[in-house]
Amino acid sequence: MTGRFHRLTLFLLPLFIVVPAAAAFAYEQAGEGGHGAGMRDPAVGFEHLWNEVLWDITIIGVLFSLVAVYLLIKYRRKSPGQEGSGPKLTLVQSLTWALIPVFIFMADDIFLAAKGWSLWNDYRRVPEGAYEVDLKSAMWSWNFTHEGGVTATNELRVPAGRPVLVKMTSMDTVHSMYLPEFKVKEDSMPGRITYLWFLPREPGEYLITCAEYCGMLHSSMMGKVIAMPEEEFFSWLHEEQRKVKGGAQS
Repeated sequence: MTGRFHRLTLFLLPLFIVVPAAAAFAYEQAGEGGHGAGMRDPAVGFEHLWNEVLWDITIIGVLFSLVAVYLLIKYRRKSPGQEGSGPKLTLVQSLTWALIPVFIFMADDIFLAAKGWSLWNDYRRVPEGAYEVDLKSAMWSWNFTHEGGVTATNELRVPAGRPVLVKMTSMDTVHSMYLPEFKVKEDSMPGRITYLWFLPREPGEYLITCAEYCGMLHSSMMGKVIAMPEEEFFSWLHEEQRKVKGGAQS
């Protein structure tokens, strides 16, 4: 009986790793829908994953607390001189009692970790048809360049409802473009091109701030994303391009 139970345990333990990882892989392949085939908004994915992590650690914390309180009450010392003694377990029983609970709790953690890897892929996989803008960060400003040579400092105008790709570099030291509303952050570094993308679902204004200490005025290195209705945005862009072209001809 013990040998059979031992073999069953050895068979079941890998399943606590394989099944959660396979489920997370299927989750990534299925996608969540959203604006465009095969595209998931990382900000939405981050919110979902963070909520699941909070539920996970809360449930585990409550269960362990209840078990601890139960054991403290059940096995409390009844008299000052009382000494307890634990049950005698075989090696297989000891390993079973130790490993099965560990792997049961690890199964959910592995699933959440795999979903985290999937979310990371969403952050790095730029959707097709994204609106592209270049960024040169510097002490202490965000300098954006749109198609056609349209430039802006500390204001990034974008079309709402469309993914936006920001390709960035730094003119001096390391900065970090952080968009709290869109749950995305990426360093801009001298001599390198890095990128981030985000999805402004609704028109509005959203904060840009620097999340990497970059000097005395680091705390004032702020800007804003201005998400505009798509038709209104491209009207603005074409007008600005016309001004740039007119200025170059004069």
